Amino acid sequence: QVQLVESGGGSVQAGGSLRLSCARSGYRFCKYDMSWYRQAPGKDREFVSGIDSDGITSYTDSVKGRFTISRDNAKSSVYLQMNSLKPEDTASYYCKATCVVGVLSRTDYWGQGTQVTVSS
Repeated sequence: QVQLVESGGGSVQAGGSLRLSCARSGYRFCKYDMSWYRQAPGKDREFVSGIDSDGITSYTDSVKGRFTISRDNAKSSVYLQMNSLKPEDTASYYCKATCVVGVLSRTDYWGQGTQVTVSS
């Protein structure tokens, strides 16, 4: 079984920065695509950023130029550096690991989330 633990959330003022971390434990023989999602109160969970096993990154438009995703495979961890934070970035942030085996098998694992609050 795979477990994910997020950390690094907190409260900051607009314009500030936070760095989220997600540590993966457990073992499955597969390639892992990693991603961050967020969910604000009363809203659906939305994709924020992803990085696949080859290091290719993607971002939702609203965070491009402000957020940077990275991974350290040796530490089984993924990070989200968030700069120039805005009040609209306030949400619970979730880490997702997608275990990819071949071309047909994809299994998602989710962390419990970490809260980010940005005040104006």
